[in-house]
Amino acid sequence: MDKKILIRLFLLFIPIAYLTYLFHEFGHWIVGELLGNDMSYSLNNVNVKNGHYIGENHKLLSSIGGPLFTILQSFIFLLIIEKYKTVYVYPFVFFAFFTRFFSLVFGGFENQDEAVISASLEIGKYTVAIFVVLILLLMVWRASKILKINLKCNCIFYAISTLCVLIVIGTYLYIL
Repeated sequence: MDKKILIRLFLLFIPIAYLTYLFHEFGHWIVGELLGNDMSYSLNNVNVKNGHYIGENHKLLSSIGGPLFTILQSFIFLLIIEKYKTVYVYPFVFFAFFTRFFSLVFGGFENQDEAVISASLEIGKYTVAIFVVLILLLMVWRASKILKINLKCNCIFYAISTLCVLIVIGTYLYIL
């Protein structure tokens, strides 16, 4: 891959990291609000303002909203890649996968949406996590194939994504 394109992609990862987190949390927020709950919304957290959901299954449904929106993000940008063959939207697909993978592995698995969903549905501790990560990974694989992005570039994107996640988490913890 051309070095100029690679540098542009690296620079895109930072705002895309923030947008991905916001879109994921927006998924939780919009589902909660549509169900009639008064929700608070921030960069890396959504909660019910009064401390409890008004419906018995609202927590489960709101939990589903985040991963669903992350999958939706990846899918929309994969369609753009399919149609226009543009590498500049690839970070939206890659980072959607990376953020769920990173959160599940390093973010305290029990606290992640996929674990909460699996526990609520009583379908096995890792079932939803494996399903979500696999869907996102398949979209990364497809986008990589279309754009001819090799494993070496994806490893570089993985390292850049790690830095971006740490920046977003740092922003959330220390600035906001």
